[in-house]
Amino acid sequence: MTPQSQSARIREICAMAPVIPVIVIKDAAWAEPLARSLVAGGLAVLEVTLRTPAALEAITAMARVEGAIVGAGTVITSQDVHRAQAAGARFAVSPGLTDTLADACEDCALPLLPGAATASEAMQAVEAGFDTLKFFPAGPAGGPAYLKALAGPLPGIRFCPTGGVSAANAPEYLALPNVLCVGGSWIAPEEMMRQGDWSGIEALARQAAGLRP
Repeated sequence: MTPQSQSARIREICAMAPVIPVIVIKDAAWAEPLARSLVAGGLAVLEVTLRTPAALEAITAMARVEGAIVGAGTVITSQDVHRAQAAGARFAVSPGLTDTLADACEDCALPLLPGAATASEAMQAVEAGFDTLKFFPAGPAGGPAYLKALAGPLPGIRFCPTGGVSAANAPEYLALPNVLCVGGSWIAPEEMMRQGDWSGIEALARQAAGLRP
């Protein structure tokens, strides 16, 4: 799967909803009801970060939920790529891009959303064949104003801003012509998962699904 075809598939995935929940899950038992709540709320594309021991098991459980398109986030190494694919991930998200990571995703036919925080990093990603990128960390890197400035010289690149994105500022990002969607952790807060407040998470998902301006 070439970087070009990976980016084409990632664009399709990013176009499915205005917000991709960025999920840090500590208990795999939460995974299935969480996925059901998010899908019911209108968010089918889910990113489970590989930051906890429960992440891979959670991906496997969430991938069984009808309608869910589950990806792995914080994918940094080729080992991460292989483990994510084996767990059932249908795409990968990384904070950056390396040749090793790109090769692993190509070998595994796993669509990659690589990260970039500067114009040079974005240009390097395009040179490698990726034109759909994660803008990370979105807030510290310059926020909507920075992305708006990039749209002029780099009109062919589309972004999914993540990092410091909230329900309050997501519409400002989504209004930009070079933004396909945003990634946010506010839709699945740990305390609500811990309490089993799946109806509350569904309500947050439904609000997020309606953010497209």
